[in-house]
Amino acid sequence: MRIRSLLLAVAALLALGFIGLWIATPTAADVQPRVARLVGAEHSTLLRPGEVPPLLQEAVVGIEDERFFQHHGLDVVGLVRSGLYDASHGCLCQGGSTITQQLVKQVYLNGSDRGWAKVVDMIVALKVETVLNKQQILADYLSIVPTGGNRYGMAGAACTYFGRPLGELGLPEYALLAGIQQAPTLYNPLVHPDLASRRRASVLKQMAAEGYITQEESVAASAAPLGVGTAPLSCG
Repeated sequence: MRIRSLLLAVAALLALGFIGLWIATPTAADVQPRVARLVGAEHSTLLRPGEVPPLLQEAVVGIEDERFFQHHGLDVVGLVRSGLYDASHGCLCQGGSTITQQLVKQVYLNGSDRGWAKVVDMIVALKVETVLNKQQILADYLSIVPTGGNRYGMAGAACTYFGRPLGELGLPEYALLAGIQQAPTLYNPLVHPDLASRRRASVLKQMAAEGYITQEESVAASAAPLGVGTAPLSCG
């Protein structure tokens, strides 16, 4: 009986704490205007849901957030897995952040989710999922994601790295772009082509594992040249 009462008390405290956090954090009702302002400040391009190429979507979801279309802002499985990994390795190696959380980090938290900001990030991510659908979340995120060299957004990255509009790229290029966002400086193909190539191969391997592409397509795209270099200032 005492154990049951204790569990009920703990549950009540957790519920009150969650309600308090929900009230204290931003509503997320203004997420779209915030994204638009950030796009303007970064001189990037605001993508609409229909402007995200399917292969890019699959590459990003596959490598960044494999359960993106199943969760509601937080990936509990990913959080538990990353927590166990970090605990066993004595590090903060894996973040477990969803695409929605990464959008919140950029839009509401100035690009940082350390300490208390991580809690805010999680709560606001749940709110964002009540305001926007998955396709809009992904389009917004890909409009403002860092892509190396103080550049933001996938449309600008396609122009900078390949000299072509985002919609005219192929599987190797989309996989490379999807891989950059984890560490934009480290995987910048103009600065570290070898690291970018290895990261691209990891993205392609994950896409094959998720069933988005075949193993043969993964191998062929991994062997393709990066195809980056001097690009025009504007892709039109």
